[in-house]
Amino acid sequence: MAISVFDLFSIGIGPSSSHTVGPMRAARIFARRLRNEDLLGSVASVRAELYGSLGATGHGHGTPKAVLLGLEGDSPRTVDVETADARVERIKDSGRIRLLGEHEVPFSFDDDLVLHRRKTLDYHANGMTLWAYDAGGAELLSKTYYSVGGGFVVDEDAVGADRIKLDDTVLKYPFRTGDELLRLTQETGLSISSLMLENERAWRTEEEIHEGLLEIWRVMQACTARGMSREGILPGGLRVRRRAAMTPVNSGPRETRWPTPWSGSRCTRWP
Repeated sequence: MAISVFDLFSIGIGPSSSHTVGPMRAARIFARRLRNEDLLGSVASVRAELYGSLGATGHGHGTPKAVLLGLEGDSPRTVDVETADARVERIKDSGRIRLLGEHEVPFSFDDDLVLHRRKTLDYHANGMTLWAYDAGGAELLSKTYYSVGGGFVVDEDAVGADRIKLDDTVLKYPFRTGDELLRLTQETGLSISSLMLENERAWRTEEEIHEGLLEIWRVMQACTARGMSREGILPGGLRVRRRAAMTPVNSGPRETRWPTPWSGSRCTRWP
């Protein structure tokens, strides 16, 4: 099994890959399937039910918000986090949701989005089922999805050992343990970062790798900046006060330089 750095560090709306990123992807997959099967225009209502851990802790992890935005067509990677809360409030207040941003139907936040605190589905603790109905109440489509961790989603058709396909990409320098990785660096004379860059080339060009890593870095910096500048209460219902902006700084911002592994250039982090 091969894992890319872009599988380990994926950009997505927080706070949880399994409770926020996965459910948003699942809801978006469901809405896109409605369109792909020429059902979207016939949809008069939709319903979502969350089970297990998604139902028990969903409000604190932003799962309902993720499902609503996913139904409206947003991706965890590109969703506008600055307007996300306002859009969810618009859905609640208006009682309407825009599937994929193009087909509006009635939606009751209290009745059409159900969080089961004590019910679980058989395959995985993070399960959710979505339904779409026509004007007569007949079911057009229903699908069950599982958010299996790291933002990865499988549907009910993929449940089973033979249906979940691991990445079998052949790497230039495969290894399974830290000892094997260190042995490869000794044998090749490559640093760990250079060796990992060679492996990443199995999926992308070096230019794509560099730009992708810099994008992750930019998102991390922006996320930190937002956290350091916001005050008030964190979302989630636990009434936790934001504290980063109140942290005293003794001597002004401290510049920390991190050498990048591919060009010797430097990125700057402002703690």
